[in-house]
Amino acid sequence: PGAASIWSATEGQLRKVILDTETTGLDFKTGDRVVEIGCVELRGRQLTGQRFHAYLNPQRPVADSERIHGLSDEFLADKPKFAEVAADFMEFVRGAELVIHNAAFDVGFLNNELGLLQHESMEQLCGEVIDTLRMAREMRPGKKNNLNALCSEFGVDNSGRQLHGALLDAELLADVYINLTRGQEALL
Repeated sequence: PGAASIWSATEGQLRKVILDTETTGLDFKTGDRVVEIGCVELRGRQLTGQRFHAYLNPQRPVADSERIHGLSDEFLADKPKFAEVAADFMEFVRGAELVIHNAAFDVGFLNNELGLLQHESMEQLCGEVIDTLRMAREMRPGKKNNLNALCSEFGVDNSGRQLHGALLDAELLADVYINLTRGQEALL
Protein backbone atom coordinates (compact mmCIF):
# COMPACT_ATOMS: atom_id res chain seq x y z
CA PRO A 1 0.00 0.00 0.00
CA GLY A 2 2.80 2.44 0.82
CA ALA A 3 4.50 1.87 -2.53
CA ALA A 4 1.31 2.58 -4.46
CA SER A 5 0.77 5.89 -2.69
CA ILE A 6 4.40 6.89 -3.26
CA TRP A 7 4.03 6.00 -6.95
CA SER A 8 0.86 8.02 -7.47
CA ALA A 9 2.19 11.02 -5.57
CA THR A 10 5.49 10.93 -7.47
CA GLU A 11 4.08 10.04 -10.88
CA GLY A 12 1.56 12.87 -10.63
CA GLN A 13 4.41 15.35 -10.30
CA LEU A 14 6.73 13.95 -12.98
CA ARG A 15 6.72 16.18 -16.02
CA LYS A 16 7.37 14.38 -19.25
CA VAL A 17 7.75 16.03 -22.63
CA ILE A 18 7.08 13.87 -25.66
CA LEU A 19 9.25 15.30 -28.44
CA ASP A 20 9.76 14.85 -32.17
CA THR A 21 11.63 16.73 -34.88
CA GLU A 22 11.64 16.81 -38.66
CA THR A 23 14.89 17.61 -40.45
CA THR A 24 16.40 18.36 -43.86
CA GLY A 25 18.16 14.99 -43.85
CA LEU A 26 19.70 12.29 -41.70
CA ASP A 27 22.99 13.81 -40.52
CA PHE A 28 23.55 17.12 -38.77
CA LYS A 29 27.32 16.57 -39.20
CA THR A 30 26.90 17.17 -42.94
CA GLY A 31 24.87 20.35 -42.38
CA ASP A 32 21.33 18.98 -42.10
CA ARG A 33 19.09 21.10 -39.88
CA VAL A 34 15.83 20.92 -37.94
CA VAL A 35 12.74 22.15 -39.84
CA GLU A 36 10.05 21.33 -37.26
CA ILE A 37 9.84 20.68 -33.52
CA GLY A 38 6.76 19.28 -31.83
CA CYS A 39 6.38 18.69 -28.09
CA VAL A 40 3.45 17.74 -25.87
CA GLU A 41 3.42 17.63 -22.08
CA LEU A 42 2.39 14.59 -20.06
CA ARG A 43 1.77 14.64 -16.31
CA GLY A 44 0.53 11.63 -14.40
CA ARG A 45 0.06 9.69 -17.68
CA GLN A 46 -2.30 12.38 -19.02
CA LEU A 47 -1.76 14.96 -21.75
CA THR A 48 -2.03 18.41 -20.18
CA GLY A 49 -2.76 20.36 -23.37
CA GLN A 50 0.54 22.23 -23.02
CA ARG A 51 2.59 22.05 -26.20
CA PHE A 52 5.44 23.61 -28.09
CA HIS A 53 5.40 23.63 -31.87
CA ALA A 54 7.52 25.48 -34.41
CA TYR A 55 8.28 25.26 -38.11
CA LEU A 56 11.81 26.50 -38.76
CA ASN A 57 13.69 28.01 -41.66
CA PRO A 58 16.70 25.68 -41.95
CA GLN A 59 18.68 28.16 -44.07
CA ARG A 60 19.38 25.37 -46.55
CA PRO A 61 17.26 23.39 -49.04
CA VAL A 62 15.08 20.58 -47.66
CA ALA A 63 15.91 18.58 -50.82
CA ASP A 64 14.66 15.00 -50.82
CA SER A 65 13.39 15.15 -47.20
CA GLU A 66 10.27 16.98 -48.44
CA ARG A 67 8.81 13.61 -49.48
CA ILE A 68 9.02 12.48 -45.82
CA HIS A 69 7.49 15.50 -44.07
CA GLY A 70 5.93 17.50 -46.91
CA LEU A 71 7.60 20.75 -45.84
CA SER A 72 8.84 22.70 -48.86
CA ASP A 73 11.53 25.35 -49.13
CA GLU A 74 8.78 27.84 -50.06
CA PHE A 75 6.71 26.98 -46.96
CA LEU A 76 9.71 27.26 -44.63
CA ALA A 77 11.19 30.43 -46.21
CA ASP A 78 9.32 32.87 -43.92
CA LYS A 79 9.48 30.73 -40.77
CA PRO A 80 11.70 31.70 -37.83
CA LYS A 81 15.24 30.44 -37.55
CA PHE A 82 16.04 28.14 -34.62
CA ALA A 83 17.78 31.02 -32.82
CA GLU A 84 14.44 32.90 -32.75
CA VAL A 85 12.59 30.09 -30.94
CA ALA A 86 15.46 28.63 -28.89
CA ALA A 87 14.59 30.43 -25.64
CA ASP A 88 10.93 29.36 -25.75
CA PHE A 89 11.90 25.79 -26.66
CA MET A 90 14.47 25.60 -23.86
CA GLU A 91 11.95 26.97 -21.37
CA PHE A 92 9.38 24.37 -22.43
CA VAL A 93 11.67 21.34 -22.06
CA ARG A 94 13.80 22.50 -19.11
CA GLY A 95 13.69 20.04 -16.22
CA ALA A 96 11.39 17.59 -17.99
CA GLU A 97 11.97 13.92 -18.61
CA LEU A 98 12.01 13.54 -22.40
CA VAL A 99 10.26 10.74 -24.27
CA ILE A 100 11.52 10.40 -27.85
CA HIS A 101 11.27 7.67 -30.50
CA ASN A 102 14.83 7.07 -31.72
CA ALA A 103 16.15 9.56 -29.18
CA ALA A 104 19.76 9.66 -30.41
CA PHE A 105 18.59 11.13 -33.73
CA ASP A 106 16.46 13.97 -32.31
CA VAL A 107 18.79 14.75 -29.40
CA GLY A 108 21.77 14.86 -31.80
CA PHE A 109 20.01 17.35 -34.05
CA LEU A 110 18.78 19.50 -31.16
CA ASN A 111 22.20 19.47 -29.48
CA ASN A 112 23.69 20.62 -32.79
CA GLU A 113 21.19 23.50 -33.05
CA LEU A 114 21.76 24.50 -29.41
CA GLY A 115 25.53 24.17 -29.82
CA LEU A 116 25.54 26.49 -32.83
CA LEU A 117 24.08 29.11 -30.47
CA GLN A 118 26.42 28.16 -27.62
CA HIS A 119 23.50 27.09 -25.42
CA GLU A 120 23.49 24.20 -22.98
CA SER A 121 22.82 20.71 -24.35
CA MET A 122 19.59 18.74 -24.10
CA GLU A 123 21.22 16.56 -21.42
CA GLN A 124 21.93 19.70 -19.37
CA LEU A 125 18.41 21.08 -19.92
CA CYS A 126 16.47 17.95 -19.14
CA GLY A 127 16.49 14.98 -16.85
CA GLU A 128 16.35 11.49 -18.24
CA VAL A 129 15.73 10.77 -21.92
CA ILE A 130 13.52 7.75 -22.57
CA ASP A 131 13.93 6.16 -25.99
CA THR A 132 10.67 4.46 -26.96
CA LEU A 133 12.34 2.76 -29.93
CA ARG A 134 14.73 0.99 -27.56
CA MET A 135 11.84 0.12 -25.22
CA ALA A 136 9.78 -1.29 -28.08
CA ARG A 137 12.70 -3.36 -29.39
CA GLU A 138 13.19 -4.87 -25.94
CA MET A 139 9.47 -5.65 -25.60
CA ARG A 140 8.96 -6.77 -29.23
CA PRO A 141 12.22 -8.26 -30.48
CA GLY A 142 12.32 -8.99 -34.20
CA LYS A 143 9.18 -6.96 -34.96
CA LYS A 144 8.78 -3.64 -36.73
CA ASN A 145 8.91 -0.90 -34.14
CA ASN A 146 8.41 2.27 -36.15
CA LEU A 147 5.66 4.64 -35.04
CA ASN A 148 3.08 3.26 -37.51
CA ALA A 149 3.73 -0.34 -36.37
CA LEU A 150 3.42 0.65 -32.70
CA CYS A 151 0.21 2.58 -33.35
CA SER A 152 -1.20 -0.53 -34.99
CA GLU A 153 0.01 -2.79 -32.15
CA PHE A 154 -1.58 -0.64 -29.44
CA GLY A 155 -4.74 0.48 -31.28
CA VAL A 156 -3.66 4.14 -31.52
CA ASP A 157 -5.55 5.87 -34.36
CA ASN A 158 -2.98 7.23 -36.78
CA SER A 159 -5.34 7.52 -39.77
CA GLY A 160 -4.59 11.26 -40.01
CA ARG A 161 -0.87 10.58 -40.53
CA GLN A 162 -0.13 10.78 -44.25
CA LEU A 163 3.35 12.25 -43.80
CA HIS A 164 5.67 12.67 -40.83
CA GLY A 165 4.85 15.76 -38.77
CA ALA A 166 6.59 16.60 -35.51
CA LEU A 167 3.53 17.68 -33.51
CA LEU A 168 1.23 14.90 -34.73
CA ASP A 169 3.98 12.32 -34.23
CA ALA A 170 4.60 13.59 -30.67
CA GLU A 171 0.86 13.27 -29.92
CA LEU A 172 0.78 9.72 -31.34
CA LEU A 173 3.95 8.81 -29.45
CA ALA A 174 2.34 9.98 -26.19
CA ASP A 175 -0.44 7.40 -26.67
CA VAL A 176 2.08 4.73 -27.68
CA TYR A 177 4.26 5.51 -24.63
CA ILE A 178 1.30 5.20 -22.26
CA ASN A 179 0.57 1.79 -23.78
CA LEU A 180 4.23 0.70 -23.70
CA THR A 181 4.42 1.49 -19.99
CA ARG A 182 0.97 0.20 -19.01
CA GLY A 183 1.26 -2.05 -16.00
CA GLN A 184 4.55 -0.61 -14.79
CA GLU A 185 2.72 1.08 -11.89
CA ALA A 186 2.04 -2.37 -10.47
CA LEU A 187 5.76 -3.16 -10.41
CA LEU A 188 6.31 -0.41 -7.87
